Amino acid sequence: MLTVKDLFEIKAIDGLKIVAGDKGINNEITIVNIIENPEAFDWLSPNELLLSTGYIFKDNEELQNRIIQELSEINCAGLVIKMKRYFDKLPQNMIDQANKLGLPLLELPFEYTLSKVISIINEKASGRYDLLNRKTLDIHNLFFRITLEGGGIDRILSMLSATINNPIIFVNEDWKLVDYTEHIDNEVPLSYCLDLVKNRSAFPKEFIDSIPKDVSEMKKTIKRIYYLEGMEIKCRILPVAAASFIYGYIIVWQTVRELTEFDFIILEQASTNIALERIKAKEIEEVKLKIRQDFFDDLLTGKITSSETIHTLSEMHGLHSNYMYYCIVINIESEEFQQYEDMVARRVSLENKARKCVELIYDYANKADGEVTCIHRNNRIIILIGQHENRPAVSVYEAKQYTNNLYSILNKQISNTTFLIGIGRQYETIRSLHKSFSEANESIRLMQKFEDSGGVSHFEDHSIYHFLDSNIKDMELEEFFVKRLGKVYEQDQLHGTSYIITLENYFQNNLNISETAKAMFLHRNTLIYRIEKIKEILNSDLKNSEELLQIQLALKIFRLLNKKLRIDS
Repeated sequence: MLTVKDLFEIKAIDGLKIVAGDKGINNEITIVNIIENPEAFDWLSPNELLLSTGYIFKDNEELQNRIIQELSEINCAGLVIKMKRYFDKLPQNMIDQANKLGLPLLELPFEYTLSKVISIINEKASGRYDLLNRKTLDIHNLFFRITLEGGGIDRILSMLSATINNPIIFVNEDWKLVDYTEHIDNEVPLSYCLDLVKNRSAFPKEFIDSIPKDVSEMKKTIKRIYYLEGMEIKCRILPVAAASFIYGYIIVWQTVRELTEFDFIILEQASTNIALERIKAKEIEEVKLKIRQDFFDDLLTGKITSSETIHTLSEMHGLHSNYMYYCIVINIESEEFQQYEDMVARRVSLENKARKCVELIYDYANKADGEVTCIHRNNRIIILIGQHENRPAVSVYEAKQYTNNLYSILNKQISNTTFLIGIGRQYETIRSLHKSFSEANESIRLMQKFEDSGGVSHFEDHSIYHFLDSNIKDMELEEFFVKRLGKVYEQDQLHGTSYIITLENYFQNNLNISETAKAMFLHRNTLIYRIEKIKEILNSDLKNSEELLQIQLALKIFRLLNKKLRIDS
């Protein structure tokens, strides 16, 4: 065991002088390192002896005091400063602070290089590593046995807490609580300070935002302060990662005792074993998800025909085979996805946005007229709403009201995104759910065809469009349109009038002049003039019911073929 006091016996670095912090003269030294970067505080370890030229703090008294404070808090062995480079004499404030905290502050003669000193001291301290390696192997075997026995993360955390004598919290990569272990001697209870509900954020946003997002920036544990009601609670944070993928974070609630060098080794061992547990859980979850996805794919495409099979699989995956179901499909479009040249990065961005949407949908699930099940496929989210067979069927109005409210929530919470939402009809049995799914997708297809920039549509809103588009060829549709409204369309194209749009609004408002004028923000007389001109062009009084039906069909065709219409003058 090498101590600070032993340094003065090493002939190869003769002239080393202690100027403050005599109380720490017996501090153990396990390794020597250089500190020339103020950001290095996050990566320091107990029993490290730090060497510096003093460049980073030569003109900054606040940083000088902070360095002494930080090194003392983490139980570093001491600080050695090379003289005559930036200091002829060490600042009195550093000397006072070192004496106060008992951190050895030493002067190194100018003629020694820092790299040479590191080599000399590390060689002397090497005997310490044999003991640490043996202890490390023992703790590794203990954690590994827990993993082999299927003890899980809770047992790993319990053992970790008992070994390093502090409470432990483990959160996932999104900082949602996975598990935690309290310590009997903790005077600042976790339950008082944190929201300890699994799968919810335990820490406030400002605390989470202070953590580096890139795992490569967290090579060791980092220190952060949790502030609560005037208290400052020291936390040590270590990522649980494998192959640069973060599976979560271990947070040591350092309220019982300071961590030792060996505690940090234990933390790294625990991190490795928790990563294995998370990888195993992730693989199991992916298998379950694949089975679930295959079921829903088969259900929504009508491939499952056996009533017994549907009943069994539905119950397994949280559906009720005797419920009435209708389907809502949400199409997600965002220019954000196009900014990624890499396909994988684009897919991850889409996946994250879809997951956020699913969370919002479940948060709003209590407003639906039944039980909500939500899944997502690429850029589409599928919502299944099952209602007890003894309740009245969901009306078109109720379905659209719920979906319009959901549309508002998504637009408010998810920025830079366009949502097209299609609603299928409700069917009496789950075996017919594929029809509702098909109808919801058809509503979205027609909305895209009409170039709608977001909105909600029920299949019945487009039933005429669906009938025309699915059963009649475009050429025949165009011939019908030309026969009924071709002259009106030509007038619009040649003279820039808006007679087709006027006719659409006229029919939408039940041929009511006042309501149509109001909807189009026109003076009543202006609208009357337009209607009269349309009558003149069509040579019609717009009163014959058969003729009115044909005009309405022609207007629907206009919407379907708007971009394709080619009418010769």
